[in-house]
Amino acid sequence: MRIHKWSDKGTPIPAALRARPVAVSALALALSLSAGVAAVAAPPPDSPNGAAASAADPTPGSDGLGDPYYPKDGNGGYDAIHYDVAIDYTPSSHNLEGKATITANATQNLSAFDLDYAGPAVGSVAVNGQPAQFKRTGEHELVVTPKTALPLGQPFTVVVDYAGTVPDSNGNGWTYSPSGGAFAAGEPHSATTWYPLNDTPLDKVTLSVKATVPTGWDVASNGIRTSDVAAGTGKHTVTWEAKDPIIGYLSTIAIDKFTRLDQKAGNTPLESFFAPGNAQQKRDLEKKLPSVLAFEEQLYGPYPHEAGGGIYVDTDLQFSLETQTRPIYAPWTDLNTLIHENAHQWWGDSVSVKDWRDVCLNECFASYTADILYPERVNHQNADAIYRRALASADRQNVWATPLYNPGKGNEFTTVYTRGPLFLHALRRYIGDDVFFTAVKDFAQGHKHGNASIPEFRQFVQSRTTKKLDGFFDAWLNGKRRPASEYLYPGSLSSQGMQEAPEAPGTDAWPFGRGDRK
Repeated sequence: MRIHKWSDKGTPIPAALRARPVAVSALALALSLSAGVAAVAAPPPDSPNGAAASAADPTPGSDGLGDPYYPKDGNGGYDAIHYDVAIDYTPSSHNLEGKATITANATQNLSAFDLDYAGPAVGSVAVNGQPAQFKRTGEHELVVTPKTALPLGQPFTVVVDYAGTVPDSNGNGWTYSPSGGAFAAGEPHSATTWYPLNDTPLDKVTLSVKATVPTGWDVASNGIRTSDVAAGTGKHTVTWEAKDPIIGYLSTIAIDKFTRLDQKAGNTPLESFFAPGNAQQKRDLEKKLPSVLAFEEQLYGPYPHEAGGGIYVDTDLQFSLETQTRPIYAPWTDLNTLIHENAHQWWGDSVSVKDWRDVCLNECFASYTADILYPERVNHQNADAIYRRALASADRQNVWATPLYNPGKGNEFTTVYTRGPLFLHALRRYIGDDVFFTAVKDFAQGHKHGNASIPEFRQFVQSRTTKKLDGFFDAWLNGKRRPASEYLYPGSLSSQGMQEAPEAPGTDAWPFGRGDRK
């Protein structure tokens, strides 16, 4: 995410995930070990009452996964595999009719389970084709009680029908456009406003979106557009398929009277959309996307998704957002934003956080890519000079009081944009270019379509060098004061008489520390 205006002031989650290259729990791994037949879990250790846990009485799944900032996000008792979301949207009335089909596996003997949902009224819920009881509680809980309990290891299907007027969330989910259209964007939440899901970064799924809209309106979403067919008089249905694993806030839909731009980056298709109004002026900017992706592939390895592009809206947003394969761009978007959001396709989208304490993995890398590496590698500016200027600014803003790791709820999107790129440049100078760039590329590729944490990143980088990094990491990631000089000025930064290389005109105007917010 990139913000346009912000103020600086300001137990591990269980992962019962499928046998894909994502964070995998021991239980989920056990389910995958039977070769040639459907996965069958090995009997777990006996429960305290002497009965095997696999034969335990069914119990409800938990209504949250205990994220330290958002403990009710996500749900226990199942692992979602695929969402098929079909909606019929009328822009003039903002009425949405939806049918969400969730395919999942039970990770315990399950008497009831929750979905995360805050959208229009639910009309019915069915589990495995049988009507199920349901109720809505709390901020976003849809509690489902199937007619019969779901055994451990059993795949099951949930169908939720819902309909009603979707209110304008103003950038916290379903958001209205000036033209009368709408789109979904928001971090860390947005998906719950338009479909039910297991809303946790730990549960990655594949996604199908089928949207029926009036003739003359277009639909953009994640992945590849697979069909666009008539749907009776005056309507058509557009289908999108996201085959790479995705999490809730990175899913999107946008409905508007778009114009399109088709490009390619190597063999990757790029499809971009421009809403009526000021967004039309961004076509030349979006034509830079193939070269931006080529630059970022040099840093982090092959582009990790099946498609790319962008969705340029004309709504007055305070942020742009790295929605997977096709970021949402606010009207103030510039080249720095384009670089930032597409760096997120590696850092945040492919490699996702384990919990929201780890947000630096997303924003520190996206900001470093846009704010220092691109000016250095493409514009031939002096990276150390950029660092020193930004460090002076950081001191004036007092960014040091908020740590990069575990910044606290409400502070996730503050110092990651200013202190974050400084941290990564200092780390690069501390361990050297060869170690740094090889390590970050290997880390991104090793966690492709998965999850990672800041502690894992620390351990991984330490494994690539004999230089002890505990003091450096503690000062930059956990400290609440300005790091000591040995960590602020390592390597080439230590030369107090460093001569700045000639820089292009307008260097000072290149954004630093804005991230993806206005």
